[in-house]
Amino acid sequence: MLSASAYAHSAPKTVLVLGDSLSAEYGLNRGSGWVALLERKLKTEKIDARVVNASISGETTSGGRARLPALLAQHKPDYVIIELGANDGLRGLPVPAAQDNLRAMLAMAQKNNAKPLLLGMRMPPNYGRAYTERFFGMYGKLAKEYKTPLVPFILEGVAEKPNLFQPDRLHPTAQAHPIILANIWPTFLPMIKSK
Repeated sequence: MLSASAYAHSAPKTVLVLGDSLSAEYGLNRGSGWVALLERKLKTEKIDARVVNASISGETTSGGRARLPALLAQHKPDYVIIELGANDGLRGLPVPAAQDNLRAMLAMAQKNNAKPLLLGMRMPPNYGRAYTERFFGMYGKLAKEYKTPLVPFILEGVAEKPNLFQPDRLHPTAQAHPIILANIWPTFLPMIKSK
């Protein structure tokens, strides 16, 4: 007879992705963004997981913070991947406000027994060194504070290649998304295998 814990272990995991246009397939064909690629990769690895993409183009950390309680209640995720902050940064919003919103989301996820994964972002250098360093630094600070895994910069290997961006120079092309997933996967895999 299967014990309750063995049964629970075999139930499919739910992964909630809360992000902005980078995760919402902005300007891409459906199914070519990194979140869709993640879902396929999990199937390939025979990991029983359902991916809920709750990302919205233009989303800020305050928008994510406002939407997360209902998403947690509806989907009861085991994991919450938070990919937010870029729009706060591009609007030059104060770093402490974005940090406070991300902190609230990490706390909410943990309180709901979901393991969060924080995806970090960098601002272009034209925002000034003080702002860009403070912005990038907030992700590391929060990851330490909440003992949560962090992907320091999801556009590693993409940001410096103009040919991997759409004409707006802000949104990566479909060719960039496998690189984005390759940045996230080594951190996410041990998380989903450990629970």
